[in-house]
Amino acid sequence: MKKIQEYISELDSMKKYPEELFYEGNLALLKQVKVSIIGSRRPSKYSKELTHKLAKSLSQRGVCVVSGGAMGIDAIAHMGAGEFSTISVLPCGVDVKYPAVNKNLLSAIEKNGLLLSQFQNGFKATPWSFVVRNELVVALGDVLVVAEAELKSGSMRSIEFALKMGKKIYVFPQRLGESEATNQLLKEGKAEAIYSVEDFVSKFATLDSPNVVKDEFLLYCEKNPTYEEALQKYPERVFEAELNGEITIKDAKVFLV
Repeated sequence: MKKIQEYISELDSMKKYPEELFYEGNLALLKQVKVSIIGSRRPSKYSKELTHKLAKSLSQRGVCVVSGGAMGIDAIAHMGAGEFSTISVLPCGVDVKYPAVNKNLLSAIEKNGLLLSQFQNGFKATPWSFVVRNELVVALGDVLVVAEAELKSGSMRSIEFALKMGKKIYVFPQRLGESEATNQLLKEGKAEAIYSVEDFVSKFATLDSPNVVKDEFLLYCEKNPTYEEALQKYPERVFEAELNGEITIKDAKVFLV
C-alpha cells in the first residue's frame, strides 16, 4: 500500500478533500480523461451488454473507466474497460480485495490498473465506508453514467453526490417498470440518455493524448500476427483476451474485435 502525496484537482468537488488516499497500481491513470460508471448489483442482460460495450469503447479511445469494484455493473465496467484502463475505488483497504468474488479482477487491476482507497490496509468494508467510496467514484469522473438503478438503491446516493457536484449524469434508455431511478432522472431532466455508444464515446475520446496508458498486447494485435506468434509472445494474455471478447481468431491470425 502506498500513499498518494500529489494533489488531485477532481477531488475538490467532494464535501471534504480526503485526508488520506492510498493506492496500488498505476497513478498515470489519474491524468487521463475519466468516466465513472455505476449501477445495480443485479443488472438485466440488456444493461450488462450495454455497460460492457460502453466501457470497452471508452478504453479503446483512451478514456479511463472509474467504478467501485462491486458485483454487477461495477465489475462489468471494469472488465469491459480492461485492467489497463480502469480505476477501482474500494470501501476497504486496498489489500482486502472485497468482494471476494471479484478478487481475481481486483488483483489484475492492482497489477495493471489502479486501486484507490481512503482506508488503511486491513480495514474491512462497513455501511458508511460504501458511502465514502461512492463519493470518490463520482468525484473522479468527468461525468457519471448510471447504467441501471432502482429507487432507494445504493446508486441513489451516488446520484445525489453527482447532482451536488454539478456532474453531468447519463443513463441508458430503459423499459417502463425497469430501472425506475434512471427513468425518473430522465423524466425530471436530471440526466441525458445514451442513445448511441459511439456518439457518447466521441465526446470524451482522447486516443492521441500523451497520458493514455497503452496495452502493449492490444497494440501488438493491431498488426494481425499469427495465432502461433501471439501465443509464443503473450501466452496468458491470448487466452484472457479471447475469453473477454477483445480478440478473435480467423484463418490462424489474430484480429482485434
